[in-house]
Amino acid sequence: MRILIFATVQIFLLASLALAQPKPRTVAELAAYQGTDREEILKAGAQKEGKVVWYTTLTAYKEIANIFESKYPGVTVEAYRSNSTDLLKRFLSEAQAQRYVADVIETTPPTLMASGEAKLLQPYHSPHLKDYPEESKEEADGGKVFWTTDRESIIGLGFNEKLISAGDAPKSFDDLLKPEYKGKFAVSGDATGARMIGAMIKVKGEEFVKKLATQNIKMHMISGGALQELLSAGEFPMSFSIFRNHVLVAQAKGAPTQWRALDLTVANAGGSALPAHANRPHAALLFIDFMLSPDGQEILEEKFRYASSTKKYPFKRWYPEKGLTVAQFEKQFNKWQKLLRQIARR
Repeated sequence: MRILIFATVQIFLLASLALAQPKPRTVAELAAYQGTDREEILKAGAQKEGKVVWYTTLTAYKEIANIFESKYPGVTVEAYRSNSTDLLKRFLSEAQAQRYVADVIETTPPTLMASGEAKLLQPYHSPHLKDYPEESKEEADGGKVFWTTDRESIIGLGFNEKLISAGDAPKSFDDLLKPEYKGKFAVSGDATGARMIGAMIKVKGEEFVKKLATQNIKMHMISGGALQELLSAGEFPMSFSIFRNHVLVAQAKGAPTQWRALDLTVANAGGSALPAHANRPHAALLFIDFMLSPDGQEILEEKFRYASSTKKYPFKRWYPEKGLTVAQFEKQFNKWQKLLRQIARR
């Protein structure tokens, strides 16, 4: 009887606390709300709002939107997908015109950093934040965040097994300098290659990178994804600017490519953020929670082969932008890109 009475009192107290907590009225209040009825409030509000406008650089945006719509009937996803540069231009120009369209932004850190410095992001809470390590979040005050890394494309060594065996392929940065590898490397001339140069500098120093000039590396002015397609086709044996998820997807289609982590891998991250002027904040936060939830992470990892920052892998990850301002990162990136052009030929 005493146990029953105690349980009844506890339930009553919890219910009283929930009722006592004021309901959120503004975007800021809703974003910070942690009441036990948070999910119900978001669902009900999202149903009334009817849709969420999602700005993203994810290539798999259509499939993800369909999964969300199936999970939350009555809430449609209106997506705008572009590269990070065009997405940032659009978001900033709309804000300058006071024409606020995006409800959620999911993109890479430089764009999120610029949006944050422009005071266009609203710090938010999510019940899933506890599952994410500190380095994967851009923290704000009161336990809130400006954004959370919801997917990672990991850059490392890719090689074609028809041209070089797993046993003969490099296993470390030092191995890249072996004489027998001369003329066998290709590299992406875009941000993918430059970021990997940053990882090498961090571990081995600038002088090590300059020594790579002796390896007769061929630069292709294409993305890491396009470079992986050339690798699969046998255009060259190896590249140290290949995305892990691209190789995993290609392997499922029978490609002869393999991926390997070297001393340090680069996490080309994507994070979810809430615009400060979101017109549909309930649907926006519901969508962010979906992306950060265990179910959302499983979809991104199992279906689209992204890495999840909530999991540990047998390789060391590095977030190049972490702790830097936009100006500081641009200075670093320009240095990496300059070095890349010095050691590789077109």
